[in-house]
Amino acid sequence: MRKLKVAIIFGGKSAEHEVSLQSARNVIDALDRDRYEPVLIGIDKEGRWLLGDRSGFLLDADDPSRIALAASGDEVTFAPESGGRLVPVAARPAVPGPAPAGPALAGAAIDVAFPILHGPLGEDGTAQGFLRLAGIPFVGAGVLGSAVGMDKDVMKRLLRDAGIPVADFLALRKHDPEPAWESVAERLGPVVFVKPANMGSSVGVSKVRSAAEFGDALEGAFRWDRKVLVEEFIEGRELECAVLGNEAPEASVVGEIRANADFYSYAAKYLDENGAALEIPAGLPEDVARRARELALRTFRVLECEGLARVDMFLRPDGGLVVNEINTMPGFTRISMYPKLWEASGVPYPELVDRLIALALERAERERALSTSR
Repeated sequence: MRKLKVAIIFGGKSAEHEVSLQSARNVIDALDRDRYEPVLIGIDKEGRWLLGDRSGFLLDADDPSRIALAASGDEVTFAPESGGRLVPVAARPAVPGPAPAGPALAGAAIDVAFPILHGPLGEDGTAQGFLRLAGIPFVGAGVLGSAVGMDKDVMKRLLRDAGIPVADFLALRKHDPEPAWESVAERLGPVVFVKPANMGSSVGVSKVRSAAEFGDALEGAFRWDRKVLVEEFIEGRELECAVLGNEAPEASVVGEIRANADFYSYAAKYLDENGAALEIPAGLPEDVARRARELALRTFRVLECEGLARVDMFLRPDGGLVVNEINTMPGFTRISMYPKLWEASGVPYPELVDRLIALALERAERERALSTSR
């Protein structure tokens, strides 16, 4: 049996570029070389897609604070007419037809893609739509699930409409008049979180307790997005549950995060191994853990997700659960919760990657069976 060519797509123009590099390194290391041939495609911060060399595609790979994409390799893309082949950008044909392949790209027909991209222009449905147009099966949620999973405003409204508890919030757009802190505090409470609507990894997130902090927080969040959420602070334990599957998803054991700072920041997630204590599985009564897993699966289905997701929630002191958000392409770094939760559930990292690829191929086969013309 020939090896499947798996395009590992990483980097990107998002503020989560470096997180993606860390995730990609772990996914590449976990691939079974007897079954898969990795094809490394790094997207630099200018948006160029570069065919990477497996031996040196990352700089300072062992230092999360300095890790960078090596700026070398052939610039490539996919095209609907290419039959799943990588197309050299300089040689892309002007009219439809078979795409010529340069010497470095000979035989690089992709069987499945793993877009280990985090944040906008990667995790938000854009890369997913591009891959679907190119006819390439890919790991993770489709266009709709990725898009609503990234936009926290739309996500929370869909969950709320489905009867799933979420924190109270306000959505503000760049052109909206800034609300008075007093009115915000009256509705949402004396402590709130301000965050970009379309961003992850706690980038641009602030915890706010005063009018002065509120103005600064809005300015910081609007740096990353034209829409910002102002969200009620939920007092409670921070829980996470991983989901895996397509039409019959499964939930992992539930984990708990105890941040060693004011909140679970970018640094605590990806730079500082001591930034948070992770308890897997969480010390919860069985009925609470069961309810958390059920809530994670409901959230996954309501938001039209497939493949994988991590559902973050809060456990209130009264035992109530509140969904914070879903992450449709969670981190795969060495300290990330998603692979750790599955490892604790009996699915080691290499098997997890294998199952994700199988789910991508299964979905592509299901979609190919649909009629596309009358």
